[in-house]
Amino acid sequence: MKALTTIFLLILSNTFMTFAWYGHLKFKEMSWSQNLGLVAVIFISWGIALFEYALQVPANRIGYSEYGGPFSLVQLKVIQEVITLTVFVIFSLIFFKNETFRVNHLIGFVFLVLAVYFIFKK
Repeated sequence: MKALTTIFLLILSNTFMTFAWYGHLKFKEMSWSQNLGLVAVIFISWGIALFEYALQVPANRIGYSEYGGPFSLVQLKVIQEVITLTVFVIFSLIFFKNETFRVNHLIGFVFLVLAVYFIFKK
C-alpha cells in the first residue's frame, strides 16, 4: 500500500511540477495573462509549485525505507524521474500540439525504464 501511495503522490506532484515549469509557456494564448511580466509569471509558477512540494515531501517520506517505506533513496529518485518524463510527455502532447514525440525520444524513454529495472534488480 505504501508503494502505491508513494507512486500516486509522485504522479500528482509531478503533474503540478510540470504545470509550474512549462504551463506558463501557454500564457500567451490566454487573454488574462498576455501582459504579465516575468516576475508575475514566476510568482504564479511558485504558487503552483507549492502543491508539488506539498505532495512530493510526503511521497518521499512514505516511500523511503528508513521511514518504513518500500524504496531506497536511489529507487525513489529513479521512480520519480520516470514519472516526471511520463507526465511531461503526456502534458506536451496534450498542450503543445506543435511538439512531436519522435523515435529518439521513445528510445531514451525505454532506456530510463531499463534504468528502473536495473536499479530494482537485486
